[in-house]
Amino acid sequence: MSVSNRLRFTGDDGVVASQLLTTKLYIPQARALVARPRLVERLSEGMGRKLTLICAPAGFGKTTLLTEPDIWDGRSAAWVSLDEGDNDPARFLTYLIAALQTVEEGVGESAVALLNSPQPPVEAALTNLINEVAAIPDEIALVLDDYHVITADPIHEAVAYLLDYQPPSMHLIIASRTDPPLLLARLRSQGQMTELRAVDLRFTPEETATFLNEVMGLDLLVEDMAALEERTEGWIAGLQLAALSMRGREDISGFIKAFTGSHRYVLAYLAEEVLQRQPEGVRSFLLQTSILDRLIAPLCDAVTGRSDGLATLEKLEQDNLFVVPLDEERRWYRYHHLFSDFLRDRLCREQAGSVPDLHRRAYEWCGRNGMTSEAVNHALAAGDFERAAQEVERMGHGTFMRGGMMATTLGWMEALPDDVVRSQPQLCLFRAWAHLFAGQLDTVESWLQDAERELGAKEETGSILGEMAACRAYQARLQGDVPRTVELSRRALGALPEDDPVLRSLTLLNLGIAHRMSGHVEAAGRILAEAEEVNREAGNIHPTLVAICNLALLEMIRGNLHESARGYRRALRLATEWGAQRLPSAGLAHIGMGKLLREWNDLEAAEHRLTEGIELSRPGGIAEILLDGYVALAQARSPRGDLAGALKAIREAERLLERVRVPRLTARVSAYRAQLWMTGANSEAVDGWVQECGFGVDDEPDYLKEVEHLTLARVLIFQGRYDWAASFLERLLGAAEDGGWMASVIEILILQALALRAQGETEGAMKKLGRALTLAEPEDYVRTFVDEGEPMSELLHRAASLGIARDYAGKLLVAFDGGATLPAAVEATEDTGALSEPLTERELEVLRLIAAGMSNRGIAQRLFVAVSTVKKHINNIYRKLEAHSRTQAVARARELNLL
Repeated sequence: MSVSNRLRFTGDDGVVASQLLTTKLYIPQARALVARPRLVERLSEGMGRKLTLICAPAGFGKTTLLTEPDIWDGRSAAWVSLDEGDNDPARFLTYLIAALQTVEEGVGESAVALLNSPQPPVEAALTNLINEVAAIPDEIALVLDDYHVITADPIHEAVAYLLDYQPPSMHLIIASRTDPPLLLARLRSQGQMTELRAVDLRFTPEETATFLNEVMGLDLLVEDMAALEERTEGWIAGLQLAALSMRGREDISGFIKAFTGSHRYVLAYLAEEVLQRQPEGVRSFLLQTSILDRLIAPLCDAVTGRSDGLATLEKLEQDNLFVVPLDEERRWYRYHHLFSDFLRDRLCREQAGSVPDLHRRAYEWCGRNGMTSEAVNHALAAGDFERAAQEVERMGHGTFMRGGMMATTLGWMEALPDDVVRSQPQLCLFRAWAHLFAGQLDTVESWLQDAERELGAKEETGSILGEMAACRAYQARLQGDVPRTVELSRRALGALPEDDPVLRSLTLLNLGIAHRMSGHVEAAGRILAEAEEVNREAGNIHPTLVAICNLALLEMIRGNLHESARGYRRALRLATEWGAQRLPSAGLAHIGMGKLLREWNDLEAAEHRLTEGIELSRPGGIAEILLDGYVALAQARSPRGDLAGALKAIREAERLLERVRVPRLTARVSAYRAQLWMTGANSEAVDGWVQECGFGVDDEPDYLKEVEHLTLARVLIFQGRYDWAASFLERLLGAAEDGGWMASVIEILILQALALRAQGETEGAMKKLGRALTLAEPEDYVRTFVDEGEPMSELLHRAASLGIARDYAGKLLVAFDGGATLPAAVEATEDTGALSEPLTERELEVLRLIAAGMSNRGIAQRLFVAVSTVKKHINNIYRKLEAHSRTQAVARARELNLL
């Protein structure tokens, strides 16, 4: 088809300049309220191309962004604000020419004359216009705002013609809610188009903070802003509507948690700007499919009873109607969270009676297509509890105990009526497990007893008895009863079938953690290593990562901080390889790294890691991980002078304990709070803790209670009761040395040195401190010394003057003054990206032994391999590191942070 044929149309009676609404040609005066240099730079760079397309749903700041003057970079801007009336081609082109005339007087007059003829020759008019624009010496940017209102094909063809023959001095900018039909793929492939989409326009966390606190005049906490940014997905209009709704409210945090698409400002905006503008078929599709968390064409067809799901989803994406693609193939989608909330609210208002039937259609399709979790959710929503229970049972332990599913499963169990759960032993066990993982220990036993009753009534035997023992073993560990944990775990392993890798590996992991908790490091190491291997072979990602993290924690207990860091980094690397970066077990690895970074005095990085770990762990609902994270976060904030932030983290832990009610963990968090009180010199509160804690100097040393015991020793020193502290610490030291808890040995030696110093026994203090420094220096301990404050600073000055670990003591003294972390202690990543071929785990192990100065024969004996095998590993190391000697290999490895 020729250009002439494509552009032929019949206009109305013509549009003359005197009939134009001049306000449509004004550049909006609203200035961008938040500086967005990253977007301004992209738009400025794109001015040398033919087209800039800014395409996003309503309320994403498209027009506001274009009012930023820095975009134009010396160019003149011609602007047309389009509306539905501009679908007449002659009217559209007349406005376009009028906009250009605001920049260059008289341009396009011959084209206007042609357009006002009875049968406007559009091609001739455009040709004249293009020639006249090409003669303008200045560069011009033509903005067509709200282009989504244009539906007339002749206008799209005219704009396409303009783009084909656009003079170099002209740049076209289209702002639209939908993609215009303008052969965008061709422009994209030719590098002639700059695009900004919703993902680009949404506010970043920093922009959100500026907008809410500076522009909207609110004073929100960081976590509240983060929650609101996540809820709105950076949708600018959503943030503004939320800010308007928050004005005058006292409980801002509570409002943000409850903020949905049913709030009146959001509801009114989406109703007016989005829903009522849609054809009835699209409107019905949106409402009916709003019950789905994820959209795919066959599922939408099953729910709506129609057969146009694929075409409708494609149209929704093309129209930018608040749908978010979830895969590269554009098969799966979801609605923007607030839009989804709004649609569901409107569905319940208008078609409440149809909602259960829509959910029934959804769960039938999901059940047939292997989407078991979704089937459960829809069955529960439909009130079909029997079907939901069947789906839960069908899931089995492999899905049920996967990391990240614990909180979800607890929700399912709570939603099922008790009589439905009690009718099936396996459902009773599932509910017991769900309560167990959530830390609700006082309700676990009753569900286990219900399972036993149902089991007896049905005369069933088999693995269920082994599972009950495994569940009770897990409960015993959380309660701190290590002997019972060991007994029940062994009973479970004896009863569980060999072909049940999920429960067997979980039980093995529980047994290893119990030994670690009790300080039996050698036994714990053996069992945890076996647990890792078994879980890895079974494909159990979450338990595998938990095992690796517990092995890393064992190294921390042994005082081997660098080896511990390697373990946590290995867990994070495997999580990335397996696509499991968002599992709670990945959160456990981040928390472990955060604790190490805190010890190495990189407090900012530590807080970042710990915050990340807590966020990842929260959905899993595993109380132990969360509590460990909150306590470590408090310890990272306190040295930076953020005592309020530290206390807030402790309060979060205490709020969690109100729900999970685990006495052992409650005692530990209480001990850490007492340490903060000592930091703040709150003697009255410290005295109260001593009266209520239930621990005394006559207690037998027990690693399970070591935090509480060391806190008590600190309190005795704080209170000046040095003799009691000395006697108690000596017994704790003996137990720590016998158990191989070298991190504890270092801390106890430090406390002994402080107690002796306070009593004026300087020589004895120096001996204790000297031994602590000797043990700590290879692993670059920092905060364990520096946290003790001025008394420790005095001791370190004296140690340095006496030549006791002079260099190390000097580095620690630098840290007292806010100096940088120790060079060897900065967070290292095993950056094998610089290598064409990464080192294997065994090659890394050989490399570390080389760095330690061991001979080939010594390495072979250490690793229980032949010397020839060691030589083969060393040759591989040399090749990969491009080294020719041990010295070169070690130096290269240190450059890459491999050591």
